[in-house]
Amino acid sequence: MGTKKRRNHLISAKNLDNKNQKVKTRKPKKHKITLANYRYKILKQVHPDTGISSKAMNIMNSFIYDLFYRPTKEASNLTKYNRRSTITSREIQTAVRFLLPSELAKNAVNEGTKAVIKYTRSAQDTVKDDEITILTNKIYNNDGQIS
Repeated sequence: MGTKKRRNHLISAKNLDNKNQKVKTRKPKKHKITLANYRYKILKQVHPDTGISSKAMNIMNSFIYDLFYRPTKEASNLTKYNRRSTITSREIQTAVRFLLPSELAKNAVNEGTKAVIKYTRSAQDTVKDDEITILTNKIYNNDGQIS
């Protein structure tokens, strides 16, 4: 039987019982954003003989989604509190410090700073390796505490 298109829903001829009855429609599937293929490729690069089940991949997907969602939500709240309209690296850094435990927050801030510097270097080719160590050292006091 043929299919008709009505209001972005597919209607099959089987679902048309009578002209007087309501038409049964199928809802379109929502597409989930997942990076499972890329995670699998990275897993194979690191551990070529190890596999991962679909349930474990779903757990990994939820974990990574949560890992990105919570700091961005907190950074969004910080921009609203400060009456600003742009989320900068400073808001992300503060949100990470709020959400993660102390040692993990230190490492995350350090790695994030390195990533921002590397991005800036590739975009402008002006930052040198000495400046990276200076900026990294500015994050930590002499006692190893985040300033």
